[in-house]
Amino acid sequence: MKAIVNVSLKTGVLDSQGKAVHHALDSLHFSGVNDVRVGKQIVLQLDTEDKTQAMSDVQKMCEELLANTVIEDYEIELV
Repeated sequence: MKAIVNVSLKTGVLDSQGKAVHHALDSLHFSGVNDVRVGKQIVLQLDTEDKTQAMSDVQKMCEELLANTVIEDYEIELV
């Protein structure tokens, strides 16, 4: 089973990398972009086929290592 974890900064946390990308897009004359938020995606290949166990394990991984839960949110997708 594969787990896809998307990590992004919480609303209200300044995203300096997103601001830099937004500025670069403006400089390249891409219009219509109101805001940019940059995050990260982590793809895990798991040995288990038990979705309940996989979700529990990946949530624990996120809480302990993959995300800084003080300033970041995460979403998990099992495929």
